[in-house]
Amino acid sequence: MSLYGVQKVIYELNRSPEALRRFRSAPGEYLSAHELDPQETQALQRPDIGLLYVLGVNGQLLMHFAAAAGYDWNAYLEAMRTGLREHGPVRAGIYKAVGEHP
Repeated sequence: MSLYGVQKVIYELNRSPEALRRFRSAPGEYLSAHELDPQETQALQRPDIGLLYVLGVNGQLLMHFAAAAGYDWNAYLEAMRTGLREHGPVRAGIYKAVGEHP
């Protein structure tokens, strides 16, 4: 897994209308040009905002990607909560929990 690779893809999609158009028209083809593992590819294609959050994607990047995918603010927040319930704590990145938590 490469958090950097996933975030780079999301950054491209957020910044380039052409990249977003290509992704929407053929997501598998678009993502095959990037070094992503199957879980990352699937999370981007769905899109599974909760899993992307748990994988460690930065919230600023993820928020804009979610909006482009049709999530409103409340749905975005709920998707992250669902991700934590379904996939466990954030695995990497700046939101990763450290130490012991109740």
